[in-house]
Amino acid sequence: MEDRGSGGSFVAVRRISQGLDRGSACHSTTSAEVVAGSAAWLGRGLSCVCAQRRDSDARPSFDMTPAQAILLLANLPSNSVVLPGWWGTLKPGRSSCLGMNGRRNMERCLKRLQNRMDISYDSSIPEHQEALRELWRLAFPEEELYGLISEQWKEMGWQGKDPSTDFRGAGFISLENLLYFARNFPRSFQDLLRKQEGDRAMWEYPFAVAGVNITFMLIQMLDLEAVKPQTLVGATFLKFLAENESAFDLLYCIAFKLMDHQWLAMHASYMDFNTVMKATRRQLEMELLLEDITRLEDLPSYTLLSR
Repeated sequence: MEDRGSGGSFVAVRRISQGLDRGSACHSTTSAEVVAGSAAWLGRGLSCVCAQRRDSDARPSFDMTPAQAILLLANLPSNSVVLPGWWGTLKPGRSSCLGMNGRRNMERCLKRLQNRMDISYDSSIPEHQEALRELWRLAFPEEELYGLISEQWKEMGWQGKDPSTDFRGAGFISLENLLYFARNFPRSFQDLLRKQEGDRAMWEYPFAVAGVNITFMLIQMLDLEAVKPQTLVGATFLKFLAENESAFDLLYCIAFKLMDHQWLAMHASYMDFNTVMKATRRQLEMELLLEDITRLEDLPSYTLLSR
């Protein structure tokens, strides 16, 4: 089957000097180098990938399961090119027809999330002040807060007595993420805040600052600062976002709990924080690309959370 109607639909290129593994269904298979990676089959109920020889305009196709294609894309070399054609295709296992209305809804949801990301924390805005007070009430309901600038904030894991200085890395959305976590998964929130689970290190990660770092990590991992995410993981996430506008906040909770789980499994200490974050990101990327994941609650790491 040829993909004739989407000239710009290639999402990644890879030079292949040997015959393709599942070449029995190809119209033509030779040892000549080919460019592989059209994702036009994704989301159309097809199990076929197009390939193009470097010295020819012919575009034969060959059978490949969705899992094999995702594995191929995930293992592309670092100099591979990811192009915008991935935008609008669907992850295997999900609805096979996005449609114009669905695509527009996805774009609107992405824009709203990006608008949230653009808001900086401003200590002069009453709503921002109240959000910070609410975070304290949720974290320490038994302890009165004496001021928005107070040594008390260090108990939560802020670097100094003024949390606003730590929000600069990820903006107001990082505070919103912490609030969502505290409201929707209070048990897990308290477990992480008070380090109540596992064999802990003498030098633990600071809870609040770790939360800001997780917000920043997710923004980078999902390529959310781009007009349209150009990565497979980012494009996959947009399908969840289109169905649930709290998807980013929910993924944040999953990521935070997963990070703590990795921390304990690696017997990590303060100096290992970056290593743990990298391991957390790799695990999340892998889970988001699993087949049969129709919502974020299907992710294996979601089961770590407790309400």
